[in-house]
Amino acid sequence: MGTDLHEVLRSLRVWDPEVTELPPFAPEAAPAEPLALFTSWFAEAVAAGEREPHTMTLSTADEGGLPDARIVMLHGADEDGWSFATHVTSRKGRQLDARPFAALTFYWPALGRQVRLRGPVTVAPAAEAQADLRARSTGALAAALTGHQSEALPSLETLATASTAAWDEAGSNPAAESPTWTLYRLRPDEVEFFQGDARRRHVRVAYRRAEGGWTRGLLWP
Repeated sequence: MGTDLHEVLRSLRVWDPEVTELPPFAPEAAPAEPLALFTSWFAEAVAAGEREPHTMTLSTADEGGLPDARIVMLHGADEDGWSFATHVTSRKGRQLDARPFAALTFYWPALGRQVRLRGPVTVAPAAEAQADLRARSTGALAAALTGHQSEALPSLETLATASTAAWDEAGSNPAAESPTWTLYRLRPDEVEFFQGDARRRHVRVAYRRAEGGWTRGLLWP
């Protein structure tokens, strides 16, 4: 017998109290700029045991305006923006070249929280991208050295051969560079923090960049 998708969906719960704690969120006490609140929420997600809290959905659009999305890893967040990396020749790299704007979405179900950002994306200097790559694991370097991301793959055997060679190079030369590896920074114009509530009175606080700082306001859930 096949799986009844609708039956499985009906059996699921959002924010099961056995695994999720919905903390209170007082928007009037939120800091004046979003980076401080993001840093606090991120630390709380880690403390709550959230698995892979540094993963996020990166949404872009192609030349025709069609949307695309995938999960990537956050590499950092500071006054210059939220950072992530990929090959400039990959699908997302090409899309960012054509339309240098993106959105990021974090979801931390252990706390019933989301953070959404969107804004322009810039490319960091190549030296910063290579330094970022060297700071990661041998596996990350091997994956970057394998290259060809988003290109058509003739066979799994082709991938295995290229990957083995890349792992050998990464292990013997941890300073190896991947010329197409690129570090991007999204400097948000808008940042929204969403705190779930058991009675569905979700709290949404939206920051918008303004001349000289940020404005902050509430949104209906």
